Amino acid sequence: MLLEFRVKNYRSIRDEQALNLVASSDKELAATHLAPTGLKSLPSAVRSAVVYGPNASGKSTLLQGLDYLRAVVAESATVIQPGQTYNVQPFRLDAAFALQPSEFEITFLLGGVRHQYAFSMTAQRIVSESLLVYRSSKPTQLFSRRVDGDTYAYEFSAYLSGPRKLWQESTRPNALFLSTAAQLNSEQLGPVFHWIVRNIVFLPAGVRVSPDITTAMLATEEGRTTIREFLSGADISIADVQAIPRKGVRAQWVMSATGLQATQEEHEILFPVFEHTTLHGSAKFELHEESEGTQRLYGLIAPVLDCLRDGRVLVVDELESSLHTLLVRRLMEMFHSPELNPKGAQLIFTTHDTSLLDHHLLRRDQIWFTEKDTAQATQLYPLSDFSPRKLEALERGYLAGRYGAVPFLGVLSVGL
Repeated sequence: MLLEFRVKNYRSIRDEQALNLVASSDKELAATHLAPTGLKSLPSAVRSAVVYGPNASGKSTLLQGLDYLRAVVAESATVIQPGQTYNVQPFRLDAAFALQPSEFEITFLLGGVRHQYAFSMTAQRIVSESLLVYRSSKPTQLFSRRVDGDTYAYEFSAYLSGPRKLWQESTRPNALFLSTAAQLNSEQLGPVFHWIVRNIVFLPAGVRVSPDITTAMLATEEGRTTIREFLSGADISIADVQAIPRKGVRAQWVMSATGLQATQEEHEILFPVFEHTTLHGSAKFELHEESEGTQRLYGLIAPVLDCLRDGRVLVVDELESSLHTLLVRRLMEMFHSPELNPKGAQLIFTTHDTSLLDHHLLRRDQIWFTEKDTAQATQLYPLSDFSPRKLEALERGYLAGRYGAVPFLGVLSVGL
């Protein structure tokens, strides 16, 4: 379960910004919209969070920052090569920040214990890194690492067991200690590594979600039933769906004694086919013949069900793209349902759909805004900063500019 994400000096974000998913003491919609943490100091977390703001205000940057943290953890010890640089982008509109490291921090629950992991980096190297574990009210720092001249200064807790010297010596300047130790089979750090890498699922804006994973579910009768019920519940008038196997060719490059050779291998590919039924007959359609909204919803089925099943964090930029607002509400309701979401999966998304600003649908601590200040730096803040009344018309207040984070539109003049 994700509790908080912090980011500083990353793209349009100059000063540290924090997305906090720890629930307030408000009892509104608590039975459905909150997941228990088992911790006395912060007993529950919200199951979803939405970010509003005008175009180019930094909404996407915030979500991309969370996925960038995940990617660096996943790839620094394996994919990134010695001496290779990162494509990390600091805030460039302030000379004082352009050459400073970008900073990332994530706080989450693993095995019922709060973990707080952070690192800072430049394009060339990791500058600092640390891991705090809260087994009591006082945290234990399992390890810390920071640049000290031309080398690194490490500090280890006695609670971190294993060949720490080996992990330290194996960690390159452009790799994370956490990732390196996990690759070298650390029993304590491996689960932390895997939580970050596997539990954050990011779907960027403007990119069609691959339907292949959803289609693979059609190979079993259980999966087929699940998909059919999902689409039926969305009222898309699809009576049935099935996978049709077809022959295809997979091309790949293979190194042989004579050099690199191209090979082609024939294999079977599954294609989804949808059956529509009316009073006057029925017909079958392939995925590319369905609407853009149906294609997007079909691609979302597997990620949504996967996150609900395993308690992961689904992060979606522009969730409403090609989807009717009622379908977006249905997806949100799935995450808000304790029956469908028993493991505390979370949905974090950006949107311009102001109709979702409904106190029947969202708690006030689930709504966030982004806007840029006079320095063109992104500022992130929650609706709760404005202490809105319980039954306040949130959509009307937002469109009226009461909470900020709306575009300032000038007079439109067109020369003829």
